[in-house]
Amino acid sequence: MESENKLLLHICCSPCLMYPYHVLSSASSDSKFDKIIGYFYNSNIHPYSEYLRREESLKKFSDTAGFKVIYEKDYDMEEFIRNVVFREENRCYYCVGNRLEKTAALAKSSKFTHFSTTLLYSKHQDHDYIREAGFNLQKKYGVKFYYEDFRRGYKEGIELSREYGLYRQNYCGCIYSEKERFSRKQA
Repeated sequence: MESENKLLLHICCSPCLMYPYHVLSSASSDSKFDKIIGYFYNSNIHPYSEYLRREESLKKFSDTAGFKVIYEKDYDMEEFIRNVVFREENRCYYCVGNRLEKTAALAKSSKFTHFSTTLLYSKHQDHDYIREAGFNLQKKYGVKFYYEDFRRGYKEGIELSREYGLYRQNYCGCIYSEKERFSRKQA
């Protein structure tokens, strides 16, 4: 019998997955989902070596935890850059929206009942925008968007990622966030 509630969870990186995964898959909690599968799609991450490092960290965790993850084969950094160039101050809206849309489309085509994202764990993301975009995509694709504010477990997620020995990056992912992070550090 097919699971009644299946969640496709977009994963930006393994450290941001730790707390949401712990909460959503916990046998002790009343899990809302019969099945949770991850989806790693992040063509915003730059450079490519950073993308591979984050992917490898996620594979390390998913292998250890027995957590199934779909890894997007296309790394289309050029599309990301084409869509944000000369609009750098609004790049995060494109970036989040694009990743949520790909997740919603895959959830629909793969017959998931829900989709969500680990971006909801980050204190650095615009949760109002993520929630609005998610519910708009719910209407467009007919797959329910699951919203939960995972920021409450921010410290716990950091500790879990350390316990698993996962790579912890020090910038969001795109070439612009890399520049901002390291230029602030020098100043």
